[in-house]
Amino acid sequence: MKPLVLCLTLSPFLCPAGDGQNLVTEDVTVVEGDVATISCRVKNSDDSVIQLLNPNRQTIYFRDFRPLKDSRFQLVNFSNSELRVSLTNVSISDEGRYFCQLYTDPPQEIYTTITVLVPPRNLVIDIEKETAVEGEEIELNCTAMASRPATTIRWFKGNKELTGKSEVERWSDMYTVTSQLLLKVGREDDGVPVICLVDHPAVKDLQTQRYLEVMYKPQVRVSQNYPLQGLTREGEPLELTCTAFGKPQPTDMRWLRVDDEMPQHVVVSGSNLLISNLNKTDNGTYRCEASNAVGKSHADYMLFVYDPPTTIPPPTTTTTTTTTIPTTITDSRAGEEGAIQSVDHAVVGGVVAVVVFAMLCLLIILGRYFARHKGTYFTHEAKGADDAADADTAIINAEGGQNNSEEKKEYFI
Repeated sequence: MKPLVLCLTLSPFLCPAGDGQNLVTEDVTVVEGDVATISCRVKNSDDSVIQLLNPNRQTIYFRDFRPLKDSRFQLVNFSNSELRVSLTNVSISDEGRYFCQLYTDPPQEIYTTITVLVPPRNLVIDIEKETAVEGEEIELNCTAMASRPATTIRWFKGNKELTGKSEVERWSDMYTVTSQLLLKVGREDDGVPVICLVDHPAVKDLQTQRYLEVMYKPQVRVSQNYPLQGLTREGEPLELTCTAFGKPQPTDMRWLRVDDEMPQHVVVSGSNLLISNLNKTDNGTYRCEASNAVGKSHADYMLFVYDPPTTIPPPTTTTTTTTTIPTTITDSRAGEEGAIQSVDHAVVGGVVAVVVFAMLCLLIILGRYFARHKGTYFTHEAKGADDAADADTAIINAEGGQNNSEEKKEYFI
């Protein structure tokens, strides 16, 4: 009988034989509790005997016969070119090298390695404080126990990935991994889940989470209910509402006037402030304060009271028919400048109308006056002046005849 000669090569999967037969196998990775399948295959088979041995070199199968009494090993396929065996309910003790042997000349032997994966048996998040206050830094620890190989732990806050610090401890063939996360919390983190996610080849989507509970001081806002739009004017009402949100919910809310006393006519009812009749003495800053167990916050409203809207009538023109055109100016943020310009145009038009009317009246009066009064004048002609021999005689004759002169009248119309 020829001695058994082992074929040891750099590759554990292929062992060439002198007559051209090749023995082939592959490594097996299996999760604890699952089924592992070991295959010994022969290329270019010549009906040589195939057998499978366990890590202790005990024969599991010789051809299609199972000498080993471990019933977890079952024959899946046997032929001249393959021996395939399954191992159910794999445990860590089954891990190791399994040998395929082919009785040739010389004999061949190769090995396949079974690797058993063990998922984490427990995943736990410990949090330093069940309830945190806004601005605090809290510590969270996630522990994945008894895994093989060691687990990789990832942190998420909502959809955002965070970075933690991991430590690995080995117990026998198992690994325990603890990851620490330091997190500074704000009010936006209240109710947000912190997730501890495991990356391990034996398991998918293994995670656990804790919801953050964050307490924060109130957030205060002041809104103007009336007037809804426009300016706050003298004589009109003003209504303000204060809203506050916090955790815990604010229990104390009050109104005050900054740097001055609250006017006596101001009415405060819970979160509302009402001034029924504004006046200039109400100008100032009004503050709403709210507080809870965490702290106090406030919001301010600056009040400036404007003059009430006014109506300016333009000058009126009196003719045979008297017409008065009033011009109303509405005071508002959007149209104050246009209203002032319209008043200026109305005043200029009224002055021009008055001047034209006065000139027409003067012309009518003068016409009627000259129509009713006609001009009268007298002319005296010297009688006999034409018959005088010289100038002296003519003068004497004119003076003498002046008394007898006739009065002539001329009319000018």
